[in-house]
Amino acid sequence: MRHCLRHTVFLLLAFSLSACSADSNQPLEGWVTGIADGDTLTVLDAAHKSHKIRLLGIDAPERGQAFGEKSRQSLASLAFRQAVSVDWQGRDAYGRILGRVRVAAPDCRQSNCPKTLDANLEQVKRGLAWWNKKFADTQFPGDARAYEAAERQARAARAGLWSERNPVPPWRWRYANRAGQDRVKP
Repeated sequence: MRHCLRHTVFLLLAFSLSACSADSNQPLEGWVTGIADGDTLTVLDAAHKSHKIRLLGIDAPERGQAFGEKSRQSLASLAFRQAVSVDWQGRDAYGRILGRVRVAAPDCRQSNCPKTLDANLEQVKRGLAWWNKKFADTQFPGDARAYEAAERQARAARAGLWSERNPVPPWRWRYANRAGQDRVKP
């Protein structure tokens, strides 16, 4: 009886998760299977389909850039091998889903914790990503204001990358590396 009930619950959960595909603007539910950097991760849905997610509203340091690895590790500590819910707003030029990733709070010890922690915002709070104000109008209502305030607080506290005298934003770093320049002006 227990086995049958457990099997039924699993099938119902799998069906409900697969019904939330990344093609309907419904939240995408799944498990994080990979962390590329501080603002990109991979989610596996219940149908075993992988989705690359670009965290909406933030821009984290790139690999090879100061704080790039710390930012990646921070996102991994928040989301790797965790159940997530992704509210999304379309795709970027690389086909990645642009989304706000929600996870359970790290201090929740139950298996059914609600996914209330905004991983995107947490990266900004930790000083491991910039709020990307260029795309503020694409964020969910209220997010731009919260992300802006979080960046201001991280700067004031000199958290993470803000501990550097003149941290280089990733968009400038990418431009300089594409242009083959050795030095970047902040």
